[in-house]
Formats: sequence, C-alpha cells, structure tokens
Amino acid sequence: MTEPKPLEADLERMQKVVLVTGGAKGIGRGIVLHLAAAGWKVAFCDTDQAVGEQLVANAEGEVVFLAGDVASEADVENIISQTVHWGGGLNAVINNAGIADPHTGPIEQLGLEQWQRRMDVNLTGPFLVSKHAVPYLRKARGVIVNMASTRALQSEPDTEAYAATKGGLVALTHALAISLGPEIRVNCISPGWIDTRDWQGSEQAVEHLSEADHQQHPAGRVGRPEDIATLVAYLISSEAGFVTGQNFVVDGGMTRKMIYHE
Repeated sequence: MTEPKPLEADLERMQKVVLVTGGAKGIGRGIVLHLAAAGWKVAFCDTDQAVGEQLVANAEGEVVFLAGDVASEADVENIISQTVHWGGGLNAVINNAGIADPHTGPIEQLGLEQWQRRMDVNLTGPFLVSKHAVPYLRKARGVIVNMASTRALQSEPDTEAYAATKGGLVALTHALAISLGPEIRVNCISPGWIDTRDWQGSEQAVEHLSEADHQQHPAGRVGRPEDIATLVAYLISSEAGFVTGQNFVVDGGMTRKMIYHE
C-alpha cells in the first residue's frame, strides 16, 4: 500500500530550521525564544558563549547554540555546516548579529579600526552568512531576513559608521532579493527604539522607562523584542510568499513624526 503524500502544511512543519545570528542577547534573543516556542528548530550563533549556553538551558523547544563570529568566514562556514547537520536542512536565516552601539564620536576622531570592525560585523557578516547559506536555502525555497535600523534612514550626530553599515544592509537586501528570487525571498527589518535591557541574559534589574519615553512615540510606547520577533515569524512563513526585497520600518511611527524645537 502506497504511503499518502504529506500535505503542504505538514511539509512546512517538518522543515522548519532557522539560523539566527547574534541570538544570545537583545532582539536576537527575542527572535530565538519566539521562533522556538512557535515550533521552529532554532540554531543561533553568538560570540558570548556563556550567555548563549544559558539561553539554551532556559529555552523551550529545539534550540542549539553555536559559538562564532560572523565577521570570520571560517566561523560562518562552520556555523552553517553545523546548523544543517543538526537540523537536517536550512529554511531561513536571520542576519541579526551586529555591534549595537551607534555612537563612535566625531568623525575626525573615528579610527579606521573602529570603522572597519563595524563594517566587518554589521555588513560583511550578513554577506558571508547569506553567501554560505544560499545553496541550502535554494533547496528549501527559503528566506533571508536582515536586521537593519531606522538609522539607515535618519541620524543623530557622530554615528557615521553604524549608519553606513545599516544603510548598506538595506541595499544588500534588495540586491539579494533580485539575484536570488524566486527561489529565495529576502527582506529587511529596520527597528526603532526597542527596549532590550531585560533581554541581555543578565539578572540585573533595570530602571523603568519614563512616561515621556513612551509617549513621544505615535504608537504610545517604546518597542519590545516581541514586536520584531512576530514580524520575523511572518516574513519567514509561507504567508509572506509574495513579499520580497522590502524594508519594514518598525519604530512606533517615529520616522513619520515631524519634530521641531519650540
């Protein structure tokens, strides 16, 4: 007797393997926890081994931690290989790893080493991860989601290196979407102010944000990691099958708000 073919929905459930870079802390941590709870097999990498291992111990679902630096091509090749070996394939990549501090001081004092390290992690890292993941994502008709920033669109003083990397990541997104479609969809998320202080893998208590912090946002509050994680979950699902090459700004409306000093 011939075995019945699995339904499309059953195939999707069987093949949910995702790699999240920079997953030990902050937004990445929120993404790891959200996708694992939703039934994905989640591999995540980070340079902070202690916090990464702590997250695995506390996460629900199938989660594995892989130590490595996305700025190193050898590390990236190893991370992709281990992910595929562990998960049996690869359906989605979330390029989240990055040096988060945008402030590097006046440009005339910005050293080349400091500039280059941000380029290596924030922009070259997503390139390397995408490059080595593409053969597996093609087989799965998979998805890449890059994590940029509203600082790709607007700036504070003394943030040139960070802004340049995030602007480059938005451009890399639409370039990849055109090159890799239709087999692979590629999108980008640009978060605004996301409060990640409780998501650093530390037990240290943090002060509450002020009412003014929240109320300056048209949405009425500062963002949370869950706000980004839920969008990631949508973008890597089959429900977003007609969505590619886009940059989704998730900032509570701040980039649409005129701000003048009175």
